[in-house]
Amino acid sequence: MVFNIEPHERKIFELISKAATELGFPAYVVGGYVRDRLLARPSKDMDIVCVGSGIDLARAVAGRLRPIPRVTVFKRFGTAMLKHRDMEIEFVGARKESYRSDSRKPTVEEGTLEEDQNRRDFTINALAVSLNERDYGSIIDPFNGLEHLEAKLIKTPLEPGKTFSDDPLRMMRAIRFSTQLGFTIDPETLSAIEQYHSRISIVSKERITTELNKIILADKPSIGFKHLFDTGLLQKFFPEMAALQGVEVRNGKAHKDNFYHTLEVLDNLCVKTDKLWLRWSAILHDIAKPPTKRFHPQHGWTFHGHEALGASMVPRIFKKLRLPLDHKMKYVQKLVRLHLRPISLTKENITDSAIRRLLFEAGDDIDDLMQLCEADITSKNPKKVKRYLENYEMVRERLQEVEEKDHLRNWQPPISGETIMETFGIAPSREVGIIKNAIREAILDGDVSNNYDEAYQFMLNKGAELGLTVANQ
Repeated sequence: MVFNIEPHERKIFELISKAATELGFPAYVVGGYVRDRLLARPSKDMDIVCVGSGIDLARAVAGRLRPIPRVTVFKRFGTAMLKHRDMEIEFVGARKESYRSDSRKPTVEEGTLEEDQNRRDFTINALAVSLNERDYGSIIDPFNGLEHLEAKLIKTPLEPGKTFSDDPLRMMRAIRFSTQLGFTIDPETLSAIEQYHSRISIVSKERITTELNKIILADKPSIGFKHLFDTGLLQKFFPEMAALQGVEVRNGKAHKDNFYHTLEVLDNLCVKTDKLWLRWSAILHDIAKPPTKRFHPQHGWTFHGHEALGASMVPRIFKKLRLPLDHKMKYVQKLVRLHLRPISLTKENITDSAIRRLLFEAGDDIDDLMQLCEADITSKNPKKVKRYLENYEMVRERLQEVEEKDHLRNWQPPISGETIMETFGIAPSREVGIIKNAIREAILDGDVSNNYDEAYQFMLNKGAELGLTVANQ
């Protein structure tokens, strides 16, 4: 394996080496940066371990760089960080750790490089490159990490049960690295995740979700979700998704396994987009199928209303997983609520009114919604897939026609509540809401053109129906 580094990174190593020599601190670049460079992957984070004060070394290195960067010191952790060009470089003194059973926060003491490598999560992350004069550039590999990189294997440096019991977040990281890198998890390591999965309960939801989002952003997230389910981790922190798994058969009629269907939809979507929140909409689009599942002797299994109930579940799931509760959550909620609408338009004689309503409700997210719907086609029958895609193409064409004609994307009716109140000389009231809704519905139904004059006349007529008179007349 070749250690591929950029010329400016080589210069940084030389500066660190000189500064460390002057301070008398043996120094090494360790962990993810070494792994990624050996795999010829980009890396913007560099971890430097020294046998001494990481803070002192950071300050000494900063003084040699131009322009001199600001050094951010984390005294409590004995670490310091600086930014140079596009790199974040963190400095820490070599340390050893010990854990209590009820916490993943270790007691930290000064240690040797060997002790520092012992505390690493996986053998491929325990690799170190010397920055010292006597063996500059040599790779220090006490746990056969190079061999495991070649074999594409995720394995803990020490006994996996101790590794995961000490810091249960490492179970999520094992699955994340396996998913991102396309590596296999060593059988003993995977078995330990299954054995110790309940320990994940001592990890904060924020840390779990950070790892989960990295899995979701991988090229094929289904790899990670299958590991999460099979080891029991998913059931612990995301039981709503785990509940999708399984097939029930009654009177010879079965429904599809909605967990594996969801993973297919997610993988399909990942071919098209790297948008995190669009990928989340794929994860949650069928989330309410378990509670809405019903069996009818004539029709078989149904999941009526799962899109509406699913949309109502989104805020609760986001809150529990410490995901943002702002416009990102509302975006996912909207796509979950609307994900059946485009397919319903392929099963009937599409009216302009139905197209207008979809454009109005989806707004700027209509293209993302159509991507989600196309990803939702998981039939193994090529003829069916071809027919569904042709139907969606027809819907896209109609959406474009109606949008060009009526301009309803992110549309607001031409008559505001203020105009209604001023016209009839009334305060905010039930009548204002009735007239506003009537104007919107009339325009969406095509009974009134989307312009001020026609909408104003419609308002006058509706007001008269409600017994209102125009003010100052």
